[in-house]
Amino acid sequence: MEQEPVGARRRLGAELRRLRGNAGLKLEDAARGLGCSTSKISRLENGKAVPRIAEVDALLALYGGVADVEADMLHRLVAQSRTRGWWEPFTEGLRTDRYVLPAPGRYTAVETDATGIDAFDLSVLHGLLQTPEYARAVLRARLPGHDDWEIDQLVHLRRRRHEALTGTPPLRFRSVIDESVLARGSGGPEVMAEQLDLLLELSRLPNVILLVLPFSTGVHRAHTGRLAVLEIPDELGSDLVHTEGHAGETFLDSPGDLETYRAVLADVRGLALEPDASRAVIAGYRDRYRSASRHGA
Repeated sequence: MEQEPVGARRRLGAELRRLRGNAGLKLEDAARGLGCSTSKISRLENGKAVPRIAEVDALLALYGGVADVEADMLHRLVAQSRTRGWWEPFTEGLRTDRYVLPAPGRYTAVETDATGIDAFDLSVLHGLLQTPEYARAVLRARLPGHDDWEIDQLVHLRRRRHEALTGTPPLRFRSVIDESVLARGSGGPEVMAEQLDLLLELSRLPNVILLVLPFSTGVHRAHTGRLAVLEIPDELGSDLVHTEGHAGETFLDSPGDLETYRAVLADVRGLALEPDASRAVIAGYRDRYRSASRHGA
């Protein structure tokens, strides 16, 4: 199966880094041999730059060459890394310079490579869990300066992302949802009732675990912001931590960062309600919103 471009770039980068290490060369040696900056070599190895065949061939020659079958594999990765991701039609023309949220394609690209996600949601539900109308309400609140067509594009993007939960194989998804997310009536009672109906439906999928962190637990170190640990297959690179806040988004992949954030998520899961009790809390909020909607509140 052909890889998405970001996954192909990450795997190619990992292979180039391995070959450089086997050749006993430093970043500076590779940059000098290619006639470029060390930052460019670093970006190629981290999967952040779009490579060219000529650059890869020059590096392979510098590293002592590889077997034909391996060179063919690396060339395929170069070709795949230069294709368009499935999400790109949804992000064309969006004015990322005006975003309060991170640029929309970056996280989606990494999420596409992931086999599992472990998340903590503090202010709004994770994009994989959102109904179109809930997503529209959240995006409109966070992006007040954007046109309706831009909001529509981002809503469509989130709808496509949902397919990962029911794909083959399905994405493994586990989220601890702060109770404040349920209490915050994003979009109004009717939108929230529909949203919580979807949460209850998704919570019964075998690959989805949704836990509620009740108000009674007080403040936890996870309350510094929303975060997720994404499990990335070994052939595509390392697992990643994704955090998001007013300063933008951050991707972390050092062993220390992964250990820290996995510990934070483990702690907050230990305080959260069990799945059945969480469903009961979600259903209680759903019923309240439905009642409020009927009475025009």
